[in-house]
Amino acid sequence: MTTISSAIPVTGVPFPRSEYERRQLKVSEAMVSARLDGLVVSAHGHLRYLSGYDGSGGYFAPFPLILVPGRPLTYVVREYDEHAVRAYSCIDEIVTYTHQPDFGTVCADVLRRYGLQSKRVGFELGCWNLAPADVSALQVQLPDLKIADATRLVSSVAAVKSELELQCMRDAMRMTDLALRTFQSSLRVGVTELEMAGTMAAAIQADAGNVGGEVGMAPPTILFGERTKLPHGPPTHHPINNNEPAFLEVGASKHGYTVGMVRCAVLGRHPETESLHELAEEVIETLVAAIKPGKTAAAVDAAGHEVLKRSERQGVFRQRTGYQTGMNWTERGDLSLEPGVEDVLQAGMTLHMPNILRSENGYLFGAGAHVLVTERGGEVLSRTPHTLYRA
Repeated sequence: MTTISSAIPVTGVPFPRSEYERRQLKVSEAMVSARLDGLVVSAHGHLRYLSGYDGSGGYFAPFPLILVPGRPLTYVVREYDEHAVRAYSCIDEIVTYTHQPDFGTVCADVLRRYGLQSKRVGFELGCWNLAPADVSALQVQLPDLKIADATRLVSSVAAVKSELELQCMRDAMRMTDLALRTFQSSLRVGVTELEMAGTMAAAIQADAGNVGGEVGMAPPTILFGERTKLPHGPPTHHPINNNEPAFLEVGASKHGYTVGMVRCAVLGRHPETESLHELAEEVIETLVAAIKPGKTAAAVDAAGHEVLKRSERQGVFRQRTGYQTGMNWTERGDLSLEPGVEDVLQAGMTLHMPNILRSENGYLFGAGAHVLVTERGGEVLSRTPHTLYRA
């Protein structure tokens, strides 16, 4: 085990150290409530949330961040990536390993140093970037270690945003709205999905408000015509023709805070998707009205299903209603708006509700809302109307 100190300055951390210390303290408090003696964080989104470093060096071996209440946080990373972790994180204590097989021994040494070898330690067992083999390697070294599932611990803290985080999300939302407006104004016969993606990305990069290019566009879902039947389809050279639908899900991102939105359009007329969109609008308006502090995720989900039930078209909806957003919204373990989820909404949470419905012939179409939970209810962050755009 090697512990190395360095004078390399912090160059890539987007927030003041005090912001990360606030987050770390909140996680420590959650650990105490969960009766955990230690926590091993491995999900890349959670690493970035707590340290500033995005975890990208850990693409084939884990880069765990180890938290023990009252002790300095320790990063265990590959030796090759050490200087990048120092430059892009606020963590001072960094321990390195050289090859993947060394991970278990080195990480176990750190846990042993903190007296955790027979204590109750949380692991993100349900998140990405932690393999069963990684956990087994630690168990071989520390047979008395009591492993607890802490998949949702960091995400439950990260669900409530600080003002700094909300400012990032508002900045990203302005660029998402720019992308939506560009999509609508550029929709014409013959334009391809890839051309549309390029035009939208260029608009964000060229915007005067995007100082230093801090806000970029995440890979969008752009689908025209029959291809709107493909969930999560990437853009291709396929063009749109007259009397065809167009589907867009896009999000701009600032410092890892991606603010997405679903908007759809019709070039000419397309009765089947137009009818579907009308229903989606009613559902999304009902969902936004249902967002209130103290309400459960299941109750919000049920409000949308009640609209679908009245329409007698319940079969058009086949996904969850929405989910927690913020730092890297693709992490597993985040709050989800679906049946049976009793998580309680709190002011400061942000939620994406992409209400995408499926028509009888398979078209995927709809409208979404990205909402901030406030004491007064749901604040819609987008300034682009959720009504159907007709080109």
